[in-house]
Amino acid sequence: MFRNIAELVEMAQSQNKRISQVMIEAEMQVSQRTREAIMEDMIKNLDVMESAVQRGLHEDIRSHSGLTGGDAKKLQNYMKEKPFLSGPTLLNAVSMAIAVNEVNAAMGTIVATPTAGACGIVPGTLFAISEKLTPTREQMVDYLFTAGAIGFCIANNAFISGAAGGCQAEVGSATAMAAAAIVEMAGGTPEQSGQAVAIALKNMLGLVCDPVAGLVEVPCVKRNAMGAAIATVAADMALAGITSVIPPDEVIEAMYRIGCTMPNTLKETAQGGLAATQTGRLIEAKVFGVQIPK
Repeated sequence: MFRNIAELVEMAQSQNKRISQVMIEAEMQVSQRTREAIMEDMIKNLDVMESAVQRGLHEDIRSHSGLTGGDAKKLQNYMKEKPFLSGPTLLNAVSMAIAVNEVNAAMGTIVATPTAGACGIVPGTLFAISEKLTPTREQMVDYLFTAGAIGFCIANNAFISGAAGGCQAEVGSATAMAAAAIVEMAGGTPEQSGQAVAIALKNMLGLVCDPVAGLVEVPCVKRNAMGAAIATVAADMALAGITSVIPPDEVIEAMYRIGCTMPNTLKETAQGGLAATQTGRLIEAKVFGVQIPK
């Protein structure tokens, strides 16, 4: 069993296997379940993700607070009607990440990857990249196992929740997971997947968790969007042969240390950051019907 990214990459390389294969076999060993049973569960997760993407893109999604919803459709319409500046794959990933997170904010069914607050990045990139690379359904499932392997390493050496380590631990982890999975789906090596983790995560270091009114909506939905963009670009960089000067496990360690020193006001308490702005406080008062002291 691997404990960190270095061991995961080494196992994959020495056994001439993809990261997804290593993860499936590790899950079989730990859970004492068959490959077929494990794959069946992940296929169900994939189906839920696909449903969330489609709901967010095609239905009139709106959260109960009224703060979020409809942005995924806006971006898709913009892509159809305007000479957009970013590439279609990247903007598809962004819109699909928004779609899933908007479904989450509206109390819809999603898959926590690794958390509900960061649930848009892995499926958003998966379905956008799939439109370009046309993988088989099995390869799409493998994408999720690769992402899971990276999430496993991060969770066991740092944290994956905003309450524990800030948004760097939540959206940051999801971004790193997606970056590694994109690389594998695109035919990259396990080493390149590891490099994508480092490139993606180090650009999320220090990101605070400051949900306005304590709701997983603002700025969470748009952070999922940017996480999808960073994951896609990080994967391209790694596939181009660009490497991180700081190894991925040391980036994860740095994220952990930063999270430990981050004040509690910036860890999902809605006491600092954007939540503490004048507009943030006005939104909080409106949502909960309370008077904000002057």
